[in-house]
Amino acid sequence: MAAAAPAEPCYLGWDFSTQQLKVIAVDEQLRVIYEDNVNFDKDLPEFGTQGGVYVHSDRLTVTSPVLMWIKALHVILDKMKSSGFNFSRVRALSGAGQQHGSVYWKEGAKVLLQNTSPDLPLHQSLKSCFSVSNSPVWMDSSTNAQCCSLEKAVGGAQKLADITGSCAYERFTGNQIAKIYSQNPEVYAQTERISLISSFAASLFLGAYAPIDYSDGSGMNLLQFREKVWSPVCLNACAPGLGEKLDYPVPSSKILGSISSYYIRRYGFNSECKVIAFTGDNPASLAGMRLEEGDIAISLGTSDTLFLWIKDPKPALEGHILCSPVDSQAYMALLCYKNGSWMREKIRDELASGSWEEFSKALLSTPVGNDGNVGFYFDVMEIIPKAVGIHRFNAHNNRIPTFPKEVEIRALIEGQFMAKRIHAEKLGYKILPTTRILATGGASYNKEVLQVLSDVFSAPVYTIDTANSACLGSAYRAIHGLVAETNASLNDVVKLAPGPKLVATPAAGVAQVYQALLKRYMGLEQQVLNKPK
Repeated sequence: MAAAAPAEPCYLGWDFSTQQLKVIAVDEQLRVIYEDNVNFDKDLPEFGTQGGVYVHSDRLTVTSPVLMWIKALHVILDKMKSSGFNFSRVRALSGAGQQHGSVYWKEGAKVLLQNTSPDLPLHQSLKSCFSVSNSPVWMDSSTNAQCCSLEKAVGGAQKLADITGSCAYERFTGNQIAKIYSQNPEVYAQTERISLISSFAASLFLGAYAPIDYSDGSGMNLLQFREKVWSPVCLNACAPGLGEKLDYPVPSSKILGSISSYYIRRYGFNSECKVIAFTGDNPASLAGMRLEEGDIAISLGTSDTLFLWIKDPKPALEGHILCSPVDSQAYMALLCYKNGSWMREKIRDELASGSWEEFSKALLSTPVGNDGNVGFYFDVMEIIPKAVGIHRFNAHNNRIPTFPKEVEIRALIEGQFMAKRIHAEKLGYKILPTTRILATGGASYNKEVLQVLSDVFSAPVYTIDTANSACLGSAYRAIHGLVAETNASLNDVVKLAPGPKLVATPAAGVAQVYQALLKRYMGLEQQVLNKPK
């Protein structure tokens, strides 16, 4: 009787996001063979979270219970086991965590982590391991005093951005650690290791403290993003002895070790299964979208987000420069705009009877460049630039109170995309002949909007299905991590994955129109900032 063929290898990608824990398994052909999630509010109601978090009475402090994340892992692994998932097939795994959240391991936790019993659920074994039971997460904005102190210590906001890739942000981990140290020095003293959510999750699989990776680590206001080492001045400004509690950061593609015996004995994982460094959800999404040099990914959702692949970054007081999660010689920039689809839908409802078809017809009826009419549309205080209100200018740079319907619609769309190009270039982004724009999110279904995007950036626009992009990117990174030391690129490893679809190319002659308009837009933006309406 012939021996049974060995099971085909597969790879797991995890995403410890704000509202749920997600997992994807892909096979050697990069086909998704398993997908599942645990919703924190619905599936773990005993923790009493709303949207996966606790919003505290001051409305500024926002946290999540650490044990909820560990129990979610227990629940999802048990679901996989019950479904018959063959864990012995898993050759490698990696994952992502919501960026900027931090976890505080109590003295003695290392020993408990290394000696978990396969007879007990992980959350029971680790329940006494944390000096801070509710972790600060990315929604927290309670550290303004610590941000001011950090910027002062290094010589100002721009100096901090030059060192760490970002000026001080309230959600960033260095400032959160500084708050814990200043308010609860005894809790800080009892903490033997501080993890990001990503490295905390990797630690659960390793059965040992996992180091922070370069990419997620560059969103802490602590890492010298060019040298990829902790900044002594930033560490000292936040808390004493902080470097020892963080340990050394590592490349994002590093094999951290083999999976803990806990998972081998409880679930049947192969003892050779490798754990690749976990990273932040935004870097993992960049991997999931398979960006290459010069590319832009733009998510056109309620808010708009840009991921940029950059070789020569120029840190500014706006946006963020992070180490690339897939190329040690490159960087990713991140820009976020609050007034995205929220504003597009508001104008559609007011001027196009709530119809995208009518909205698109208005766009098509107006010329590229909108006869020099420019608008700024900020229903809520924008992040970049920090301005609010609606500001309209005619071709002579004079403020005017209203535009005709068609002019208003084009001014909105052109203005949103010109702002994105201008601020991307301020961070060092350069449009190359090979540049692609990968669009996702609700507005990416509107071809007329995407045509304006293509024209403004002078680059082709593709659409890409990015459902669970951080999870998928983590699975891709698991595969890449096994061969990264051979200098194979992530895109070499995942070339079998389905590619993006071309939907728009720049119209002839538009580059010259926008070249002049972009310069005007920059000047008018300063006018909006200096003279708010």
